[in-house]
Amino acid sequence: MTDFRTEASIGDRIQAIRKHRGIRTTKELADKIPGDNVTEAILQNIEAGRKSDLAVSQLLNIAHALGVSPLFLLAPVGRPLDTLDLPNLSPAVDGMTVVEFDAWISGETDGAYRWTTTDERSERTQLQTMRELDALIRERNRLASNLQVETTLNTAAGDNDTGQPWNTTQERLNEANRRITQLSSYLTSAGWKFDGWAQ
Repeated sequence: MTDFRTEASIGDRIQAIRKHRGIRTTKELADKIPGDNVTEAILQNIEAGRKSDLAVSQLLNIAHALGVSPLFLLAPVGRPLDTLDLPNLSPAVDGMTVVEFDAWISGETDGAYRWTTTDERSERTQLQTMRELDALIRERNRLASNLQVETTLNTAAGDNDTGQPWNTTQERLNEANRRITQLSSYLTSAGWKFDGWAQ
């Protein structure tokens, strides 16, 4: 079986992923995509190389139906030093290697792609901050649940004092909250809107 990560065109990658996922026909794949912007005929044309320009919504719908990151459709990630094989790209993008493209698309600040302007660097830093904030919010929720369980167990055991000078779960929760406030403040000052996300 062909490795979809090394296929040389978007159509070949879609076909290889489809087969790898056990989806035998383009009709089966089209049936997994709600709406009508990706039909069996469109998929047949993409896989045959007759249609290489996809709308963003088509690309995302296909990637979601196949259960892969859109990056796996856009580039031969199994050949990280190859240049991109997508048609109609500007020379600046067309010359990127797969690993540079991955760093650019994902907003990696320390990746293979080198940011050229202050605005680009600032925007990538904000993306990294958003990712860190999301991870911290999930960690805070986990710690809060753990603290609630610990408190319940200590209360049930009649042990109000663990004999330890510090409650490390509470300390870690406090530190997570401090960092969440700091990151939220930075992003808010950069114009981001949270609508209670970081609360």
